[in-house]
Amino acid sequence: MMPSQTNPSGNVHGGELMKMMDSTAYAAARKYAKTNVVTARVDELEFHTPIMIGDLVTCTAEVIYVGHSSIEVAVNVEVEALDLGSSTPVHALSAYFTMVALDRNGRPRPVPPLKLETEEAKAAFEEGRKRHEMYHERKKMKQNKQ
Repeated sequence: MMPSQTNPSGNVHGGELMKMMDSTAYAAARKYAKTNVVTARVDELEFHTPIMIGDLVTCTAEVIYVGHSSIEVAVNVEVEALDLGSSTPVHALSAYFTMVALDRNGRPRPVPPLKLETEEAKAAFEEGRKRHEMYHERKKMKQNKQ
């Protein structure tokens, strides 16, 4: 992380990390869908450890749920304090990004079903399905109140 990405205390701005995470989610979802994608929703970000100038930050992503045109991507961030001689990455934060696949006209387009090859993948998919359904239920409730 560079000084331009931090506050006067040397802590990296949360928005900088969110941008990195969004770019990581975009890359994973675009590769999966083989088309353009946009961010539709981000679950809460909870910071577990500060990230400072000079730290090495690694973002990883995995597609864990797909709907008709939506793709949920789990993004994890690890940090290494290289100047402290630490070579062990520490979990810094994570979030779920919901991306929507778009056609050339900017309209949602279907995505292929996700191949679930392990019990862990099946469990993650089921959790993603539940989050997807809860989000749509909350959205309907908000629309009904208006």
